[in-house]
Amino acid sequence: MIARPLLGPTEINSDLLAFVLKRTKRFYVAAAPLTFICLLGALSIGLMIWYGLQLLGYNNTVYWAVPITNFIFWVGLSQAGIMVTSILRLTRAEWRRPITRIADVVSLFALCAAGIFPIIHTGRMWRTAYWIFPYDFTHQVWPNIRSALIWDPAAIVTYMVGTVISIYLDLLPDLAVARDYSTGWKRSMYGLLSLGWRGTTRQWRVHVQASRLLPAFMLPVFIFVHSIVSWDLAMAIVPGWHATIFAPYFIMDAIHSGVAAVTTTVIGLMWLLKLQDYIRKEHLDCLSRCLVATASGWLFFNLVEMYFDLFSRDPLEIAIWNLRLLIGPYKPLFICYFLAGFLVPIPLLLWDRTRRNPLWLFIASALINVALWIERYFLVVTPLSYKEGFTFMWTSSYTWHPVEYLITLAGFSTVILGVILFAKLFPIVSPWNLKQGQILKRELRIGRARIAASMRAERG
Repeated sequence: MIARPLLGPTEINSDLLAFVLKRTKRFYVAAAPLTFICLLGALSIGLMIWYGLQLLGYNNTVYWAVPITNFIFWVGLSQAGIMVTSILRLTRAEWRRPITRIADVVSLFALCAAGIFPIIHTGRMWRTAYWIFPYDFTHQVWPNIRSALIWDPAAIVTYMVGTVISIYLDLLPDLAVARDYSTGWKRSMYGLLSLGWRGTTRQWRVHVQASRLLPAFMLPVFIFVHSIVSWDLAMAIVPGWHATIFAPYFIMDAIHSGVAAVTTTVIGLMWLLKLQDYIRKEHLDCLSRCLVATASGWLFFNLVEMYFDLFSRDPLEIAIWNLRLLIGPYKPLFICYFLAGFLVPIPLLLWDRTRRNPLWLFIASALINVALWIERYFLVVTPLSYKEGFTFMWTSSYTWHPVEYLITLAGFSTVILGVILFAKLFPIVSPWNLKQGQILKRELRIGRARIAASMRAERG
């Protein structure tokens, strides 16, 4: 059981709806710089459409680079909703209550960002409609349905629809509360969105059943989504990509990056929305323990991937690892990746004082996010950057261009701004979930024994 103070329903409603229903300078201070960065990213995309893909750092061999790196990163980070929400709901972990909706919202906007970058990568964005419809009936040009790329839109759309349903289902009781606490147009909006929720016994019964069934249906989608993303690389014959370990490896990466992203977002919202009474040290401690567990699995799969490539004694695979580990500019980047991904954050998470400290935990989780972005960059760019004996194949090595910096920063800003806008429109921490936790905290007398109500609920 999580030791929590007993708060009344009215106090919970007023605290968690304050940011939604009242004007606050904190929202504008946080949203203004993020909006500016998003506008710079949109301007960069417009310039790229006008002048072409030469504004990116592509060369004769490196034709998948930062946009695809961002796509894989954001798809992996979107698994936050599955890991934190579905698994914790199915196991009925009490500490999940102030965190699950945050995880779902992060997943939603990460999926939106992931869907943008493949379109940016195409250059001619208006022609992406040909992914859905045949290109040319007259010349019989059809998409290759055997390609793993065909399944990416299906997987992402399926996951997005499930995430939207999960968020909306969880929001229904809180929309009714916001309807009762608001006035004017907000009351009409929340009244329309709440679908006539009155909190009857039948409505709660259906709501609880749906909340238990949906996570069970979403877990297979989690395996489905990131396995397909890994096949985008693994089904190619490019050395460094053609590996059978990629599907479980990508899934473990997704879990690790998702938990790290949720941890960073939870602490950021705790500071922005002043949620210290609801997100406390014991919640941070549980998130830290999850990070340690996922980091161990992540390190294992990294070592397994390296072992598989080196054990095969394929000269090209060995040459790619030599490029990553010993040759610039990738060598210093690999050192930063390993330091930020494991050597620096994990000791912080193993020590009790730093594990429960919001600032240190924020730094550790942010470093993990940076490291996992670098990892995706290595996976995408270094196999294509390997220079074979035919020197005429390209003129220069791949380097980042300013447009790639801007669209990457705009991707991060878009996700963060989306989470803040959601928190402004809807309660980002679920009042009904916390009130249910307060009820389950009470002790019940059964015979001569007194047990926690949550234990009674789980047995029932």
